[in-house]
Amino acid sequence: MSIGEICNREVIVAEANCSILEASRLMRQHHVGALVIVDSDDGVNRPVGVITDRDLVVEVMAAHLDPEIVLVGEAVIEPLYSLRETEGVFETMHLMREHGVRRLPVVDENGGLQGIVTIDDLISILAEEMNELSRLIVHEQMTEFKKRK
Repeated sequence: MSIGEICNREVIVAEANCSILEASRLMRQHHVGALVIVDSDDGVNRPVGVITDRDLVVEVMAAHLDPEIVLVGEAVIEPLYSLRETEGVFETMHLMREHGVRRLPVVDENGGLQGIVTIDDLISILAEEMNELSRLIVHEQMTEFKKRK
């Protein structure tokens, strides 16, 4: 299964010149914990960063910076990790673990933003797969029992 099949295609984005205050309002309005920061100078949204609610607290609020003046482009943590929508679930988990991130923008072959995948998405998919495996075990046991009756 490719990440393109399971990623969330409704991504809330902001440009680097968006204020932290505006970013926090976007997060609240859309009930999300992160924004993908994009550069869209040629009409294609290309991710250049991700900023999380935690980043807002740790990098701006705790440092007593003015959220109306600080821009998300100044507060975003570098570097950006992303993956192509053709990547698989295990490659995605490996990339997240390797770089210590919980969210990854998903891009097409031209680097255009296609979605976002989170650790929560992966846990949900893996839980479904585990449920299917457990049903397989029960079905196999019932089939064997019927054959030996």
